[in-house]
Amino acid sequence: MQKFKIIPNQYLQDYITYCHAIDRESEMSVVYLSIFDNYCYRNWPEASDITQEMVDSWCAQRITEKNNSTRSRIYPVINFLQYLQNRGLTDIKLPDIPRHEQSTYIPHAFTEQELSNFFHECDNYPIHNNRLMDRNLKITIPVFFRLLYSSGIRTTEARHLKVADVDLSNGILNVHQSKGHSQHYIVLHDTMNSLLKQYHEAISILYPERIYFFPATADTGRSCLWVWSTFRKIWDKVNTSHATAYQLRHHYATENINKWIDSGFDFYDKLIYLSKSMGHSNLESTKYYYSIVPSMTSILEEKTEESFDEIIPEVAYEEGDE
Repeated sequence: MQKFKIIPNQYLQDYITYCHAIDRESEMSVVYLSIFDNYCYRNWPEASDITQEMVDSWCAQRITEKNNSTRSRIYPVINFLQYLQNRGLTDIKLPDIPRHEQSTYIPHAFTEQELSNFFHECDNYPIHNNRLMDRNLKITIPVFFRLLYSSGIRTTEARHLKVADVDLSNGILNVHQSKGHSQHYIVLHDTMNSLLKQYHEAISILYPERIYFFPATADTGRSCLWVWSTFRKIWDKVNTSHATAYQLRHHYATENINKWIDSGFDFYDKLIYLSKSMGHSNLESTKYYYSIVPSMTSILEEKTEESFDEIIPEVAYEEGDE
């Protein structure tokens, strides 16, 4: 782990250990804390610890920021300070947090050509030598991103999949590391399960005793930064639009919903299945996708009449916080 300049490194190491113990994602927290640490060092180069002035300055909402952007930027620092407070390690007062705003985020609408370009590039990912890591990338990249595309699994869930979680005999993923620590199961399409079998055989030659299904090393999984940077590197090479790996999950949801329009009165069963498969704790989270599928809301209202609001109440979209 990198050495921080202002934040005491022992506190940070203890905090990471604590996050792992309670199954809280720590990787992105460390990234934001590193940015905060560099900010403090630039402005207070002689300091040896975090001060109230640093925290207040960092957490102040910027002119160019909306509330949700500020919240995302400062929460890792606030969570870290709360950890220190609870252990009597700091007396810094926590700043006020801006009110959460309902998101107007609309995910990228992938075209068939864009996806074709992307997966073709994944299949032809260049490696420049025969090192273990390069061979790993060559066989992992096409499979990892196809899993996101074909199953709607969260990127974090895919990264944390362990070999023991993948039932290739029945084509089922047992997802433990999920948003809100909610365990759920994902049934794979036969073609995806077949691809995972081929991948498992190939990667097992490189890492015969690996723990994670998509390993970075024999005993560690892929990082969120790896997912982000690898996707962007490949995507930007063959497409001009902006997209992220996480938006493949949105694409999975909307593509499924688009197929329901002429499916008769069994849409409610399909809704339940989609919600459970995607790991939503309730139907409210799934309801968001209706707003980005043409005519879906009106179709559901027509079929359910007055019961629509009882089945799918109004909610603010929270998926982006996963």
